[in-house]
Amino acid sequence: MSGLSDTTFGVVQIIERLHRHYLDVLRTELRRLGIEEINAVQALLLANIGTEEVVIRDLKDRGYYHGSNVSYNIKKLTDLGYIGQERCSHDRRAIRVGLTEKGMDLCARMRELQKYLSTEMAALGLPETKLTEAMRDLETVERCWTDFIRYGRR
Repeated sequence: MSGLSDTTFGVVQIIERLHRHYLDVLRTELRRLGIEEINAVQALLLANIGTEEVVIRDLKDRGYYHGSNVSYNIKKLTDLGYIGQERCSHDRRAIRVGLTEKGMDLCARMRELQKYLSTEMAALGLPETKLTEAMRDLETVERCWTDFIRYGRR
């Protein structure tokens, strides 16, 4: 590989490393908070649900999670009291989930972590404006990959 293809592969590698590192950050914060009953992936799932009530299928459709993985994690988070769930009245096959007070409390703590990390990044010379620009660039990469998946090569 050379030139642009090396750079493109480098982007893939950094995205993968960032995701793993972010899960490590969440794991460290959960440990600091004394929460050992859930893992970092489950904490991220709570954050992705946020203040909304969502249908489990929508979490899969958004591309965050795969079938059995999300089902297992939803069940565990429900059993532990972080999530409440109910069947949709208009489609009895669909299950709507939302955070309980316990889940909302953890999400509030995760937002505090995000504020702290944002301050730390700004102190290292990475202000929100640069992060916003990086996010736009990564969304363009995502759009390119999504188009390839849907339409293949042109």
